[in-house]
Amino acid sequence: AILEDGVTVEVRIERRGQRSVVGHVWRGRVTNVLAGMEAAFVDVGIEKNGFLHVDEVMAKGVPKNKRRIADLLKKGDEIMVQATKDPMGSKGCRLTMQLSLAGRFVVYVPYGSGVGVSKRLTEDERRRLRQICDALPLKSGGLIVRTAAAGASAEDIARDLASLNKLWQVLQQRESQVSTPSLLYSEADISLRTMRDLLNAKVDEVLVDDQDQHERLMRFLRKTSPAMAERVRLYTDEQPMMRRYGVEKAILSTLERRAPLPGGGYLVIDDTEAMTVIDVNSGRNVGRGKNRLEDTVTQTNLEAANEVVRQLRLRDIGGIVIIDFIDMDEAKNRKAVKDALDNALERDRTRTFVVDISPLGLVEMTRQNIAEGPREILTEPCMTCEGAGSLVTSETAAIEVERQLLRTLPTKDGDAFSVTVGNEVADLLAGDDGERLAEIERDIGKRIVIERDANAELDEHAVRVIDGATAA
Repeated sequence: AILEDGVTVEVRIERRGQRSVVGHVWRGRVTNVLAGMEAAFVDVGIEKNGFLHVDEVMAKGVPKNKRRIADLLKKGDEIMVQATKDPMGSKGCRLTMQLSLAGRFVVYVPYGSGVGVSKRLTEDERRRLRQICDALPLKSGGLIVRTAAAGASAEDIARDLASLNKLWQVLQQRESQVSTPSLLYSEADISLRTMRDLLNAKVDEVLVDDQDQHERLMRFLRKTSPAMAERVRLYTDEQPMMRRYGVEKAILSTLERRAPLPGGGYLVIDDTEAMTVIDVNSGRNVGRGKNRLEDTVTQTNLEAANEVVRQLRLRDIGGIVIIDFIDMDEAKNRKAVKDALDNALERDRTRTFVVDISPLGLVEMTRQNIAEGPREILTEPCMTCEGAGSLVTSETAAIEVERQLLRTLPTKDGDAFSVTVGNEVADLLAGDDGERLAEIERDIGKRIVIERDANAELDEHAVRVIDGATAA
């Protein structure tokens, strides 16, 4: 869990047997090339084949606008690929042939070129780090300097690069020795990955509640950045760590549609197949004293801008996001809300793109989606509603049973039938002093007896012949 100002803003959950595959490197086999989609499917040895777009295929010297997947790959080709996005729903993982190997301070790109430095660093620090990297013995490939490199020495970065160069040599050796498909490199688990990617000078403290894990992380830091090791502390208090710092409550809140705002307003967050829609409501925030409606609305929207970003990070929402702010009449207020949203997004490490507030008060944005969020990990679709979130009413189910009886019973042999349904549907079918049932009996000229089954689903019913006739 990541806390900022005492508030949980991100959680990363990894269940046994369900590790993320992002960063894994395989030797895979092309199973299908789809010219119409300019993409290929690759068998990497996991449940679903990975998806490789033409832009992710290594083809040096071929301009992107002239690439054709059919010219670059064919069925049966064996290639080295890396996962950039986890499998989600019915889709397999996203793959690339442009490998990137992440270290503590730098990312080595074997097929890349040049040196890039994180834009989150100050200009002076970027200049210093670029000078260090320019002096490194980088014979081939490219280098990306991470935000975590702030304050790192030339020796730290050189040691990091040497380790990644060695890893790349090992991967190349393994590729020539294994069968296809095979896993060549497994990305670090969630604990090491988080320390490697996030621990920097801006982090005040890291708490670990497991002795073995604490020792493991300390060994990693002593080897990569000894100065940071003193910020990692073993948590030994009796109260569970995640409960004490409010993380458990924050995780459970991701299952709710509503998220409260400080002034009494709230957000309503709805997920659809195409996008996530967030609605801002004023709720109990009706303003104070002589506040104008515009002022009250703007204050609610400003609170919402910060909470929306927190919810995006906490729930790890990706893809298209539409935010419906409360309508504001004044352009300066719309700008203030958009600025607040932009400022809050600066703390989000995940790549986003935001469009200005529309005249309807809507903000369109996209957020990179790499892995499943807490909601997807903690839940599964309801077997009854299949994830739709709604069920037919008892009245609807009863009417459907009546229609099926009118349609099917006239063609069945027998003078009397029993109909087994759930309790709620039985009450409706036998309601109105039995008038509904009597009307059906008159229409079909046959007797009907209602039987109850407390375990039956709303849309379940069974019909059989009675009075000694053969079951139907």
